[in-house]
Amino acid sequence: MEVFATSNRIALVTGASRGIGAAIAIRLRQDGVKVLTPPRSELDLLSDASIDAYLSNLKEPVDILVNNAGINPLGSGIEFRDSDLHDTLQVNLIAPVRLIRGLAPQMKERRYGRIVNISSIWSVVSKPRRVVYALSKAGLNAMTRTLAVELAPYNVLVNAVAPGFVNTELTRQNNTEQELEAIRQTIPVCRLAEPDEIAEVVAFLCSEKNTYIVGQIILVDGGFTCQ
Repeated sequence: MEVFATSNRIALVTGASRGIGAAIAIRLRQDGVKVLTPPRSELDLLSDASIDAYLSNLKEPVDILVNNAGINPLGSGIEFRDSDLHDTLQVNLIAPVRLIRGLAPQMKERRYGRIVNISSIWSVVSKPRRVVYALSKAGLNAMTRTLAVELAPYNVLVNAVAPGFVNTELTRQNNTEQELEAIRQTIPVCRLAEPDEIAEVVAFLCSEKNTYIVGQIILVDGGFTCQ
């Protein structure tokens, strides 16, 4: 494992209690980053007031932001509830925008920042009953590209990572072993990703080693979307 240069940096990682988010937090700490992983009681992404309060109470400047938290209520275009639409857009898209709006000005002033938004393969390919989730992640991709153009002149580099099927607790809860085996057969590398594999990509994008990758949606999917 290569340790990337991120010394004396502070990162905020949302949704870091498990899965990909937890792996990202661990990986950044291995690089010497001080990682903030606020619980929902401290930062509730469903609440604009909570987001604003958290930002106003920050005592230290944040150099790295990883917008990882997300929700994925299943439902077709005629099944989803208004609450599904509202909550998914709030957590997956609006909260990241508000966090970036709150943190980017100081990054610009210091002329250093790394922002990584965790997107999904379902933002670029389709699957039934993912309409609300897909539109939220497609919006996240668009936001990533736009803010990348705006912030790059200040050495604030914005990118997104779009994982495919990942071996997390939630994936195992939502699929039987037979279903997981069927999924593996659709992936060219014939297996699911491990969370730490996603974290490796994120860690590089967050590091001072990344000097020229800007505005990209990097798919980490074992070749799934190449087919």
